[in-house]
Amino acid sequence: MARRYDCNEATDRVTGLREAASAVRRGELVVLPTDTVYGIGADAFSSEAVGDLLSAKGSGRGMPTPVLIGSPNTLHGLVTDFSEQAWELVDAFWPGALTLVAKHQPSLQWDLGDSRGTVAIRMPLHPVAIELLTEVGPMAVTSANLTGHPAPEDCDAAQGMLGDSVSVYLDGGPIPGIVPSSIVDVTGKVPVLLREGALSPEELRKVVPDLEVAS
Repeated sequence: MARRYDCNEATDRVTGLREAASAVRRGELVVLPTDTVYGIGADAFSSEAVGDLLSAKGSGRGMPTPVLIGSPNTLHGLVTDFSEQAWELVDAFWPGALTLVAKHQPSLQWDLGDSRGTVAIRMPLHPVAIELLTEVGPMAVTSANLTGHPAPEDCDAAQGMLGDSVSVYLDGGPIPGIVPSSIVDVTGKVPVLLREGALSPEELRKVVPDLEVAS
């Protein structure tokens, strides 16, 4: 039976975060609020948990799961060949609605799907998410909806779709005006905007003027 906690109430938030952290360590799934959408998450280093996450959503391995982190410092252990421009984007827009696609460290023992040596990584601007990520480390997190359905703007919508496949729901209230993160590929010499979301090309070019937009 899934448990749900109101993170706008102090005592429930403390209990919910503790229970969510325990669930992640056991290889179970949790739903958490972020600054862009509600996400369904699992321990990024548990292949079985990530597989359960993809199954809960009805997704295939062809849609690798992004990773959320609680601090930019975590990047040092996760990515390689991270350019000066990539760090400038991190400095300007994290925490926030920018996902960076980077080459991950070859030594990492994780399986996020058919990622071909890359990882989509972000630091969200939401206190509940940050607190959980700080406690448990990097999490595989994607939007908390069934594949083909709209991303949920509140915990009710997420729970209505995912039900008891999730152990713990952290309810942070509705997310106003859902806009997905912008995705920038920093694996090459020039940053490439793969998906325009909360950040426009114009905003990104103030930091990396040579940004290209994928056709």
